[in-house]
Amino acid sequence: MFNDIGALEIVTLVVLAVLIFGPDKLPKVIQDVSRTIRKIREFSDSAKADIRDELGPEFKDFEFEDLNPKKFIRKQLDNDELGLKEIRNGFDLKKEMNEVADAVHGRDSDSSDTGSDSGSGVGAASSGGARVDMQKKTAEPKKLDAGDRPPFDADAT
Repeated sequence: MFNDIGALEIVTLVVLAVLIFGPDKLPKVIQDVSRTIRKIREFSDSAKADIRDELGPEFKDFEFEDLNPKKFIRKQLDNDELGLKEIRNGFDLKKEMNEVADAVHGRDSDSSDTGSDSGSGVGAASSGGARVDMQKKTAEPKKLDAGDRPPFDADAT
């Protein structure tokens, strides 16, 4: 229960308790606190037993600690009845993000032009490299007519 309390903290708490309650009343306060903690534990255990009885025999191995979201997710991922590990391993986030970026920028995701695209940016990221070059290719900007709107740049927003 008190895994992170050291000896110095315990001594400090004892000294504070003696100063606050005095040496005469301290044993009575300790008895009252321990009795209250014992009653709370008994009430909690009886409530858990009542809930398990009401749920029925199929929930006899039910633990209330499993309702903690972190423990619940870990238990479900370890169980893997749904095949989540296979889905997670088959999904390559870098590849998907590169395909979306290529679609937004109007480039072919197969990188059919192997000239300047193969060594930088998206090509390096999709080949599994750890370093991604974030510099954009220098290309000639298109001349816009008087009534045309400039192209939308998703990276600029």
